[in-house]
Amino acid sequence: MEIENKLPGIKKNVLLKNYTTFRIGGKAKYFFLAKTKENLISAVSVAKKLKLPFFILGGGSNLLVSDKGFNGLIIKNESKNLKIKKERIIAESGATLNKIIDTAIKKGLAGIEKGSGIPGTIGGAVYGNAGWPRGAWAIGNLVEKVEILWPNGKIEKVGKKWLSFDYRHSHFKEIKINKPVILEVILKLKKGKIKDLEKRRQEIFKIRGGKIPSGFSAGSVFKNFTPYRNEVSGAGPALKMALKKFKEKDSIPAAYLIEKCGLKGKKIGNVKISEKHANFIINLGNGKAKDVKKLINLAKNKVKNKFKTNLEEEIQIF
Repeated sequence: MEIENKLPGIKKNVLLKNYTTFRIGGKAKYFFLAKTKENLISAVSVAKKLKLPFFILGGGSNLLVSDKGFNGLIIKNESKNLKIKKERIIAESGATLNKIIDTAIKKGLAGIEKGSGIPGTIGGAVYGNAGWPRGAWAIGNLVEKVEILWPNGKIEKVGKKWLSFDYRHSHFKEIKINKPVILEVILKLKKGKIKDLEKRRQEIFKIRGGKIPSGFSAGSVFKNFTPYRNEVSGAGPALKMALKKFKEKDSIPAAYLIEKCGLKGKKIGNVKISEKHANFIINLGNGKAKDVKKLINLAKNKVKNKFKTNLEEEIQIF
């Protein structure tokens, strides 16, 4: 076939559950491992020429893949070269966030250690403006520029104004047609002491480890409720009480809202809402995307009825 000639090493009918942290997902019609930035650019070019739908897969976190799989080309991004220029790290989009953090700490560069323990690649982190806790820190704070590939083959570097970072949001999420691909990220850090940075990383690991449930999941399912982003003028008694509890100007954890609806431990099929952290849905083994979606819709409906507000998904569903 033409695609096999153009992309040597391409595979067919690859089970995507093996490439997501949720361990859920059907087969991809085509699957290509892009080990370099050039591989990534080439794969996107081939997909466009053949008018084949494609999806860039990073670390597979924060993602729910359909049980039906994907009738197109999955490009697994493993372009992960790193360069350091003074206080900047230039990272290809397939580099893992934790690898970048490790490199930064060893070079005495501070700021990104706050993202310790967040899974996935830098490309995915920038796409969703990954961070924690409840919007206090996000990768977008450190991003200086991003190199992107448009479907027509044009390569461009964009800055913060174009990226429009917000809570778990970037401009990439607003583009529905002809979405560009992230090739490279430039992070602006600052100098720090290696010993202090390593200590901070271990402290963050300890905090995050105590909050994150064990088992297969995609991370936090929903964005936290933030009054500055959400309409609260018509808030009912339940939401007003929650706003007071979380000091009104702060965000309300989605986990709190879901827990107050009595949904901790709620199970459908082989997936359930975690008893430890209600904003996590856990795959108990051979879980199905259709059942995860049922739990998502149940949580949204219950929170809407009780708190008169809408939960918004943080995970990407396709």
